[in-house]
Amino acid sequence: MAKPMTKTQLVAAVAEAMGGDKKTANAALDAIVDVITKEVSAGGAVTLPGVGKFYCRERPERTVRNPATGETSTKAADKQVKVTIAKALKDSVNG
Repeated sequence: MAKPMTKTQLVAAVAEAMGGDKKTANAALDAIVDVITKEVSAGGAVTLPGVGKFYCRERPERTVRNPATGETSTKAADKQVKVTIAKALKDSVNG
């Protein structure tokens, strides 16, 4: 498996693709992350065409078991961020 791209590498690649400077690309990336974070935190969803959909899913209270001791306990309801990958991205990876 290849090493994941760092933020610095991503900013450089975006700046090159845009034909702009790294400062502008970094500001754009930070703005996108902020918008996604705020929208998903508020219970909404964000779709990035060709990439996927980010959304928040609420999980109900449930009973869980500690595999080491066998003890059961109740886990409180919580929220979980999910990402559904777009078909275009899946096809480009597998095709």
